[in-house]
Amino acid sequence: MPRMGDAAPALSRNPARTSPTSPAMPFASRLLPLVLLGELSSAALAATPATSLSLQGVTFNVKTKGEGSVQQLVVKASEKGHAYPVVKQELLGSLTGSEVEDLNSDGRPELLLFVTDAGSGSYGSVLGWSASKGHTLLPITMPELSGKWAKGYMGHDQFAVVETSLMRRFPIYRPGDTNAKPTGGTRQISYKLEAGEAGFLFKPVGETTFR
Repeated sequence: MPRMGDAAPALSRNPARTSPTSPAMPFASRLLPLVLLGELSSAALAATPATSLSLQGVTFNVKTKGEGSVQQLVVKASEKGHAYPVVKQELLGSLTGSEVEDLNSDGRPELLLFVTDAGSGSYGSVLGWSASKGHTLLPITMPELSGKWAKGYMGHDQFAVVETSLMRRFPIYRPGDTNAKPTGGTRQISYKLEAGEAGFLFKPVGETTFR
């Protein structure tokens, strides 16, 4: 297991899940090293988001409309010819990645979209939905960073799904650091999906710091 002070090892993300008729677009050039229990390898984790992803018989289609830092996001889903209600919402920033996985092993897939804002801090966020048995897309809430998780945080997030966990990684800033030169190392937080009142939420369950 990694310890504070260890260099951050590289590891693989989950294999891309895509529709047979809509292959995933090529990965972008940025590489995100993460920590995974088991075999470690290097992979491109900040990927160009796929527009169509499928898992467990559910196909998700993602589109954005408009230009600039404020766009409209449109998410459609279908299962065995049955269309789910369409989700439309404002998108503040740009899509930088997409994943589909059964995060709580209940036989129903979750769609995650990774968003980066347009500012110099490249603050990241996650939009997500779970495909319910009732053919609706239940929202997934991502909590704001707080307490020990937020110490030294100034954006530059990267996300990936590793097995059934959501992993978040960002540089740690010390007092006096410039935006381009953080010196506090890297923090990685792992999240697990839990049921909420009107959908699901991500709960932080672990942290690793690399110096």
